[in-house]
Amino acid sequence: MTIDPLKKKYIPVNLQLFAGGDDKTEKATPKRRQDARKKGQVLQSKEITSAFVLLFIFVGLRLLGGYMYNEIVYFTKVVLTEYVKVPDLYTINGISKLFILSFIELMKISGPILAIALITGLIAEYAQVGFLFTFENLGFKFSRINPLSGLKRIFSLRSVVELIKSIIKLVIVGFIAYSYIKSEAGNLLILMDLDAIGVAAYIASTVINISIRICIALIFIGAVDYIYQWYEFEKSLKMSKQEIKEEFKQTEGNPEIKSKIRQKQRQISMRRMLNDVPSADVVITNPTHFAVAIKYDANVSPAPKVIAKGQDYMAQRIKEVAKENKVEIVENKPLARSLYDSVEVGQEIPEELYQAVAEILAFVYGIKNGV
Repeated sequence: MTIDPLKKKYIPVNLQLFAGGDDKTEKATPKRRQDARKKGQVLQSKEITSAFVLLFIFVGLRLLGGYMYNEIVYFTKVVLTEYVKVPDLYTINGISKLFILSFIELMKISGPILAIALITGLIAEYAQVGFLFTFENLGFKFSRINPLSGLKRIFSLRSVVELIKSIIKLVIVGFIAYSYIKSEAGNLLILMDLDAIGVAAYIASTVINISIRICIALIFIGAVDYIYQWYEFEKSLKMSKQEIKEEFKQTEGNPEIKSKIRQKQRQISMRRMLNDVPSADVVITNPTHFAVAIKYDANVSPAPKVIAKGQDYMAQRIKEVAKENKVEIVENKPLARSLYDSVEVGQEIPEELYQAVAEILAFVYGIKNGV
């Protein structure tokens, strides 16, 4: 059986279905970063925070170990030698006193370490994200209990990276502990000559020394993790060209954004005008409310131009810059007001003001030439 190729039936396919979506290839805008921060999405590495907290805890134990031991001995001595002699020990009042005493001693023993952990954690977090307080992550999100979302998180690249980090940390912990214990093997025989307190002190010192070394290694892992978190964070904030266009449309219509843009434009315009004042031939003033800087170059334009003008504060700034750069300042109230009202910056003066401006320029040129 022969099939005529001209009679073949083709299924229509929309090729747009195979086209990729609008890829997020553009860097995040300041607004996108600000919105992400409001939602609690910030660049941080929990590895660095945990490593520093643990490191300072063990350093604190190393420095305060003697103090903590003395407090424990004192508390035990008080309870066993003095407090048991109290007649009302087994009453509500006696138990309350014992509870209060125990709580105070517990705070004296563990308080410094808890304070070190809290302060270190706050400093580490602040160094990474600054001051941030948001309720955004406290709200209920269905995706957190959605099984499909959970499976997606389990088999994601981030999960693989976390697994690799955990394996690396286990290997490092095991290697450091093994290496240190191996180096101390020769001292184990000394334990036979020590009493129970001496053995406990040696074991505690060994554990602290191993832990400090492990924490230092974890800080280096945290530094690598921070670089990875930065990469993931920047990747998560990337925007498509369409998203940037939509954001621009939204911000363009925002009155607050418009006001800031206009304010920025005014500031740029003011700086530009003040930068042009030193090149002016003369500044005509009101004298206090208006100031207009005039420049005339016959090779550039047939008539003098206004290169800067201002009212009140801006007028004072123009005069200050003119004085600093030895530009002549001439007081002419009606001319200054007329120039300010009728001529924009960068425009030539109108014909009806030629005579008045020419007289002032002739006067200024005469001063400069010593006439």
